[in-house]
Amino acid sequence: MIIYETIKDTRNFALKARESGKTIGFVPTMGALHEGHLSLVKQAKAENDVVIVSIFVNPIQFNNPDDLKKYPRTLEKDLTLLTSVGCDLVFVPSADEMYPEKVEKTYNFGQLDKVMEGAFRPGHFNGVAVVVHRLFDITLPHKAYFGEKDYQQLQIIKALVEQEQLDVKIIPCPISREADGLARSSRNERLTPQMRREVPYIHLVLEEARSLSLAHTAEQIIAFVTMKFNNHPLLKLEYFSIADGKTLQPVSGRIKPGDLGLIAVFAGDIRLIDNIKLI
Repeated sequence: MIIYETIKDTRNFALKARESGKTIGFVPTMGALHEGHLSLVKQAKAENDVVIVSIFVNPIQFNNPDDLKKYPRTLEKDLTLLTSVGCDLVFVPSADEMYPEKVEKTYNFGQLDKVMEGAFRPGHFNGVAVVVHRLFDITLPHKAYFGEKDYQQLQIIKALVEQEQLDVKIIPCPISREADGLARSSRNERLTPQMRREVPYIHLVLEEARSLSLAHTAEQIIAFVTMKFNNHPLLKLEYFSIADGKTLQPVSGRIKPGDLGLIAVFAGDIRLIDNIKLI
């Protein structure tokens, strides 16, 4: 497995792969890798000749400096894991390498980035779009792989590709979960043992919400989920939204096929997100 820190070396590798007729699969990450990330790499490996993974904690997508500071960094472990699943190249740039000049680019995603994560994390999705666009320009992938846990991010990336007419196919991958239902996340590493025991409650409540979706309105389900978290002593609900799976706009009345329940919860100071297809 090759490890490069520079844009030049990584792009040259990608150009040579393309020139030799090889297909490139790309998995962008912020490191602190877990089985969810590895499942993306494995799928990319199965569907492409070459797999490139980036490890870069992107500073411009963090609206909370403390969150950026505390984000787990486990590079040595990450590289061992990527070697074990047959990754071909890991791109590990510095912030100065990615952003030699101040970032001025702004994107317009209409209403996609105005709700949920976008409402609670100002500037987050612009930072995501900037870094993903740059990473695509560097790694030149035919296919790029994103997990559905970050569902709103996935829709933003699809919009970015369409807006900028990028020649890359976005491959959504199912949420990877622990045996107790907790969605795998790099942030889980920061959970205390007590919080780790409590957080499967998030998925449990989402499952209960799904069970209500055929006979209850969106408003009733939102009230139910809110009540469940109001009654929990340790977990704090930031939002629960029932949204159209394509537009991400809030749904009212009866639930229809394609609608999702999307949630953000604080376990102490650790913010976890998850979602579920309701029908």
